[in-house]
Amino acid sequence: MKILWTCAGLTALALGAIGILLPLLPTVPFLILAAFCFARSSERLHDWLLTHPTFGPPIEDWNQHGAIRPAAKRLATLSIAAAFGISLFLGVKTTVLIIQAVVLSLVLLFIWSRPGS
Repeated sequence: MKILWTCAGLTALALGAIGILLPLLPTVPFLILAAFCFARSSERLHDWLLTHPTFGPPIEDWNQHGAIRPAAKRLATLSIAAAFGISLFLGVKTTVLIIQAVVLSLVLLFIWSRPGS
């Protein structure tokens, strides 16, 4: 079972790392998921992730305070706006746009309701 948790953690970590470069992919949720998976599979990987200079601080902010850094909030907002803009540009059906607008608005509400670090 540990191998499955490790594979899931490595996958989440890879997606989080890609999210640093690709603004439409959220980084922090994937890092939190990776930490969760590594906590169940590999103490060494878990400790590495939490002490990593880039990946560790956002995870610690979330674990200790449920906080999301203001820069991450702004980037998430821009990413969400870009994703919705792309849907508009591609002429996605109105029903899908409405569903997307509601879901993305709720995501933004959650993000902006979290304390900053």
